[in-house]
Amino acid sequence: MAWTQVLSVQRRLGLAANAVLIGEDARTACAPMAETPYLVALALIDQGGARALPLAGRSLKAEEVSADEPTQAAHGLALELLLRVWQRSDDGVLKRACGEESLLLVELAMERLPEDLPALKAAWLNSGDREAFCTGLRAMCERAWTMSIAKFQPVTLTPWTRLGRSASV
Repeated sequence: MAWTQVLSVQRRLGLAANAVLIGEDARTACAPMAETPYLVALALIDQGGARALPLAGRSLKAEEVSADEPTQAAHGLALELLLRVWQRSDDGVLKRACGEESLLLVELAMERLPEDLPALKAAWLNSGDREAFCTGLRAMCERAWTMSIAKFQPVTLTPWTRLGRSASV
């Protein structure tokens, strides 16, 4: 990465030119946006006849990007998302809106986050068109999984290989 880009990042973060970036800031400042994918967990739910799509996300570390499955990050995101969904149950009965494909984990390029994902979410919330949502999400994600859990087992990630359909590994 060119020194001018590092200085630009330091200025954007409000740091002096001689500041040393550490932790998450250093990792994301030294890698172009396209090279630091974002992991997003999505829950497609129905609550009292209204659709909802809560989500949780975080950037991936280099070793998580190269792994077959981002298992550790997925477990954390699944817990965060499901706690948020559970809290929503105070407002009424919850139901999975898309069966086994109601809890998804997708890896997206950072540039997809500000406009593409919110537009897709809004379209699904308004129309409920599952096929259009699945097609749009698959088109923008690099890798995707459905998430499930069985009694006494950890969260299971199953590759979401075909449009709107999971394939067991």
